[in-house]
This record gives sequence, structure tokens and C-alpha cells, in this order.
Amino acid sequence: MGPDPAWVTRTDHLLAPDRGRVVTAIFLPGQELAASGRSRSASVLGRVLALSDVQVEAELAQVVEHFGTRHRRLEAIWESHFRLIAHRVDASRQLSVNRRRLIGAYFTQEFAVEGAGLFNPSMVAHPDQSGLPTGSVRFLMTLRGVGEGHVSCIEMRTGVVDADDQVVLDPPPTVAVLPEEKTATYSLEAFAHQLRELGDDRADADFVLARLASTFGPGDLASVIARLKAQGLTRVFADRTVEDLERIAASTYVVEFPIDSSPAERVLTPQSPHESNGVEDARMVRTVADDGQAEYLGTYTAYDGRAIGQQLLRTRDFRTFTSTPITGQGSRNKGLALFPRRIGGRYAAISRADRESNAITTSSDMLHWDDPVLVQVPERPWEIVQLGNCGPPIETEAGWLVLTHGVGPMRTYAIGAMLLDLDDPRIVLASLEQPFLTPNQDERAGYVPNVVYSCGAMLHGRTLVLPYGCSDAQTRIALVDLDGLLGAMVPRTRTRTDAVGPPAVAVADHPVGRPSPVPVAPDEAAR
Repeated sequence: MGPDPAWVTRTDHLLAPDRGRVVTAIFLPGQELAASGRSRSASVLGRVLALSDVQVEAELAQVVEHFGTRHRRLEAIWESHFRLIAHRVDASRQLSVNRRRLIGAYFTQEFAVEGAGLFNPSMVAHPDQSGLPTGSVRFLMTLRGVGEGHVSCIEMRTGVVDADDQVVLDPPPTVAVLPEEKTATYSLEAFAHQLRELGDDRADADFVLARLASTFGPGDLASVIARLKAQGLTRVFADRTVEDLERIAASTYVVEFPIDSSPAERVLTPQSPHESNGVEDARMVRTVADDGQAEYLGTYTAYDGRAIGQQLLRTRDFRTFTSTPITGQGSRNKGLALFPRRIGGRYAAISRADRESNAITTSSDMLHWDDPVLVQVPERPWEIVQLGNCGPPIETEAGWLVLTHGVGPMRTYAIGAMLLDLDDPRIVLASLEQPFLTPNQDERAGYVPNVVYSCGAMLHGRTLVLPYGCSDAQTRIALVDLDGLLGAMVPRTRTRTDAVGPPAVAVADHPVGRPSPVPVAPDEAAR
């Protein structure tokens, strides 16, 4: 935890959690305690139905006064929550609008999306770059908010970096807006990958896959599942295949935020049972899709309270998002980070499949990732416990710049870097012997002490704008001079033999030197 290098500048920006920023969620009395064993919904509903009309009007007015400014469309939320328990109301009883809404309010709770922390940011160039002075770039930052029960969500913030590398954050949001789930379109290839990974009976899996188109909808899937169930007498593993198909479908979803919401107001909370306990550490990268349009991809960890899985998030406008589970040895564990473009015709990613080393994995479709090849193992004192990445690789004229994190004594996290060959990222050209960012004294306290961690930086000219989380509590920003960082790297000359999967690749003796002063625009690698 020594002084920062001369080419690193920590700014005064601080994104602290706002514990007053809340979203709504369904509330079932009694079920907030996992061991309660039963719901008290019927009893609560009966007591609300027994209130007089005067009591209903007075109580609803008070609730609106206390909560109306904290949410958008609160009455619509109450109506939707009422509909979830309306089956418990005698069908012959006509309820007033206000009584329905009050019932909905009793079955609604607030959840503080940043109650425990706001950290682990990732930064990309904003889709909208209009109206800016020359040399300025508008950015969009995703962050991990953590609330009650350590349930994580994905939040967003925006701002501008000007021509002089001054960072200006837009005013923080005052409300949190949730998305609406839309009808998903499924990929046959994704389902095939998942069924193979889950080890389903091949005859049952092939029966289903052969009856689905390359893309299909929920109705198509339901029809094929019904046909499989009808053959249950002769297909002894059909129940398991059906269960797995329904799980895959639940993990594949599309959500859309209201058109009148701003990115900073939008909060992506867990949408499926697969991620019920959190969506963690989105690593966003700007790419160019096959149709020539910009697309933003992100990998994140889905956690259901017992197991983790990797999901692929896709968006073009940060308003509509699709999420799909991904498979393969290369996607095991946490921390998969995508390269911003294909290399040699294949998608590539930094993987930490063995939970402690950095490796390269490739894919033909971004849905299934091949066996990883190790490129960096823990060897220095500050990374002995484990290594990982701090976001997607950044293309420079000297090579792929990968920010790394290492864990050392007392579970202290620090940020370093390595440089990979542009044409073959399994070749390590250089790396830092010492980390360039470690927790300073006022960054050490938090939910998880002694941590600095990032999920992605943005290159602005010759400056790396690096947002980073501090001890799983809050977020700060550092400016890193690209030339200084590259010049501090030590060329690698050893030959690696510690590869997994394909044969190991020799690590070239390739001096880095000082790169030529060719400007690299933010996320220009996505071409």
C-alpha cells in the first residue's frame, strides 16, 4: 500500500450509497421469514376488507402522502400487487378502486437497492454522444448496488469526460425505476448448449430440439414440452428434461424500462429464480454488431443463494436488455470479461475458470465457451491468493491492455495490468511487477475491507478513466496515463507450460517500450 505512481491520479469523485433510493417489491406477510412455514396473506386481507370506506380513504391518503414522491406510477404498482392476491377475494364482492389500491399497498414493500453499498463499476462510452464539445465523451457507468439480504442489482450513472480529462458526473437520480418483462425469443443453440451442460438424456433432448426452430417463443416451447410429457411412459427421464427446459427458459428474458426514464434512474434487479439472490459485477463492453450498429455486451454473475452462473447481457440503448445463460468450461466461476471484437474470427474472453488464474477462452457464438488456456498465474506477493480481471480488455496499438486484480495478505485487493498480443491474446507481452492501485487509508473500511476493484475502464485519448469500488461500499475514480502505464510494464520472456485445454503458447520476448502517440478513442476497439 505504497504511494501511487506518478502516472496515476485519484480524483475527488465519490459515489456513496443512497439508502433512501428504493424500489417496490411484492410483500407476503409471514413469508419474509424463511422458516415461518406459512403465509398470513388471508388474515391480512380479511382485516383490510373489514375496514370501513372512511378508514380506507384516510389510510390510502396517508400512504400516498408518505410514499408518492419516492416512486413512479405507485398506484399502478398497487393495482398489480392486488391482482396477484385477488383470487382470495370473494368473486361476488365488488371493491372500490381505492380499496383495491390499499390492499395492494399492504402487500407491497420497499427495497433499498443501495442499502449496503454501491461499488464494482464498469464504464463505457454512452450511446448518445450528441451536443458535446470537441474532445469530450459522454460515458455510462454500471454499478453493483447491494441491499437487504445482500441481494445485488445493476444500476447506472452518467457523466462527461472533457478534452482536459476533467470528469463531471451528472446529478444522482432521485427515484429508482424498474423494468417491465417482455416476451422473450429463445435460441435453439443456447438451449442445446444448456441441455448438454446439464447432462440431460440425449434422446429426450434431441426429441425437443428437433421440433423447435432456430429461434422460437414460449408458446412453441410449451407445445413441445406437452408432447414430451405425453410420452412419459416410455421416456423415464422426461420429467427432468422438462424441468431443465423450464429453468433455461426462466433464465432467458427480455426487459424494457419506461421510455420516460433516464438511464441513471433504471435499476436491473433479479428477474429469474436463477439469479434470485443477485445480479453481480456487470462487465460492459461496446462492440459493433454484424449489422454495423453499436451494441453493448455485458457478462455478469447470477446467484440463486447456492450456485452461481454466468449470464450474457445485451443492449443497444440501455433501455431494453436481453439476458441469456452461457455455458462451457471457459465460463465457469466468476469474472468472465469479453474482448470488444472477434479475434481470428472467434469471440474471445478473459476467464477465471479455475477461480485463481487468468486465462483466455474463445467461442463461436458467445453462448458456449471453450476450454480456457492459462496466461497468468499467481506468483507475486500481492497476488498469491488469486488473480482475476478488472474488466474487458482494451485495444491499444501496443496490444490488448488487461487490468487485473490480485489478492494478497489479509485479503487485500490491488489492481495491476498485463499486455496481450493483438492477434493471439494467449501471448503475454508484458505485465506490471507491482500493482498501480491499492486501497489508501480512507478506502479500507467497508462491507469487505481492504478492497479496490473495477469491472471496466474507458480509454479517453491517452487517459484511462478507471472507476473502482472501495471495500464493497462506495465508488471512486482514478485517471491513469496510458503511456506511463505501458512504459512501466516489464516484458515477459518465459515460456508457459501451465495451460489448460489446447497446448500452451510460448510467451514472446516482445519489448513494449513507449508507444507511439496515436490517439485511441474511447472503445474504438469495437470495430
